[in-house]
Amino acid sequence: LGIQEDHFSSPEYFMGFSTTEELQNAIHSCKDMIRAAPEHSAEKKKLVEKLIQLRVRLQETGDHPEEKHTNAKKVLGHVFVKEQGSGPSVMCDRCGKWIWTMWQSLFTCQACKFHSHRKCLHTIRRPCASKKVSFASTYILAICPESGLSTQQYKCAECRKRISFLKGEFSEARLCDYSGQYFCEECHWNDQVLIPARIIHNWDFTNYKVARQNKQLLALMLNKPQLNLEQLNPALFKFVGELREIKRLREEILIMKKYFMSCRAALESKLLLQLQDRQHFVDNSYQYSLQDLIDVERGSLLPFVTRVHSLFLTHIKTDCELCQAKGFVCEVCKSNDVIFAFDPHAVQCSKCKAVLHK
Repeated sequence: LGIQEDHFSSPEYFMGFSTTEELQNAIHSCKDMIRAAPEHSAEKKKLVEKLIQLRVRLQETGDHPEEKHTNAKKVLGHVFVKEQGSGPSVMCDRCGKWIWTMWQSLFTCQACKFHSHRKCLHTIRRPCASKKVSFASTYILAICPESGLSTQQYKCAECRKRISFLKGEFSEARLCDYSGQYFCEECHWNDQVLIPARIIHNWDFTNYKVARQNKQLLALMLNKPQLNLEQLNPALFKFVGELREIKRLREEILIMKKYFMSCRAALESKLLLQLQDRQHFVDNSYQYSLQDLIDVERGSLLPFVTRVHSLFLTHIKTDCELCQAKGFVCEVCKSNDVIFAFDPHAVQCSKCKAVLHK
């Protein structure tokens, strides 16, 4: 694949790896090069950035179902596959009528879960929400940015059908709390979901009504680490105690990661895979997905991060002699206690890297 020659000059080149197998091989080769690179060197930093980009590309490749379904019907970015068997009946996202799976064919988009009758496939107007989602995608972070029906020329934001607040000849105008736009009854079914902007600014986990296209978009974005809380609303760490504790644990885990990168036992046991479902926790301490915040509110994220932190701590301080040998003795008090950079009672000098008691 050319990885050994470090043909990494720009993201466009290595993004040429298209299959899952090629990307996995490239990731393994990149990891080997990172281990061989000098510590704290510019080369190692650059390789780490490439590794992150390769992992993102691998995730995005997995999100594209076209490779798995060669007989799929493709419409406006959707990848429709006929459901086998007679499962529960669902409503068609195109016409709004029930799909009775006992005697009607149900086609489901493998990316955004758009449901359709066979007869409705050729009249679909809504592009697949997955095409709007990428690693660089961002949320609308203004709370219900409604600008008035007149700015839409009294037409549905999706299908452009005439809409009105008055009951009569035109379709009812329904407000989407996420985008602030108005939609007709066919494009807005009064589905209720959590709104990212309300969570970020008000820590509000109430469900609000949204249009179908935005419901699908938010579902696809749910696990994307797009939220930098330190920039968007740092006050959350002051008012939400669990979030503040998670931030501290994540910062300490990032320091522990440096020990694992040069520890054969940690690499062989794949300790960092404890966070494989939340890869961004290994990459930085400031990015969160919407699902992370939901789990904080539910009370499930802090116990998870605490367990992983405890596992890493046990490896470094108890189980691994190599990691224990990387501890420090305080240069000020000369105490016999061995301290580490991630200890809450210790601080590390940014210049000489010595670790001292606070």
